[in-house]
Amino acid sequence: MSDDRMRGDKLLCEVFKSPRKEGLYLYVDKRQGLVNVPESLLEHFGRPLPAMTLILTPDKTLGRAKAADVMAAIREKGYYLQMPPAKDDYLLDLYNMPTQARY
Repeated sequence: MSDDRMRGDKLLCEVFKSPRKEGLYLYVDKRQGLVNVPESLLEHFGRPLPAMTLILTPDKTLGRAKAADVMAAIREKGYYLQMPPAKDDYLLDLYNMPTQARY
């Protein structure tokens, strides 16, 4: 039986989060699992922690990526790596600024 689900407009996707870097996620085809993810990527990613399973469609709304792009990457490479959002420099400056207690 040929599996045409990979070419259709839906994809059952499993999402893993990285234990090493907040905001780093790995999307894969649920049926394939992590077999297509390069070992070197998994070494940097850390032991993948299951985050969620979802059905992707090209028009699905995702937080930081277009679902169609995620689906295309999974079909081409076997995975999609979502990087953490970039932090604005001014927020880092505010965070690193010493606080002054006023009494």
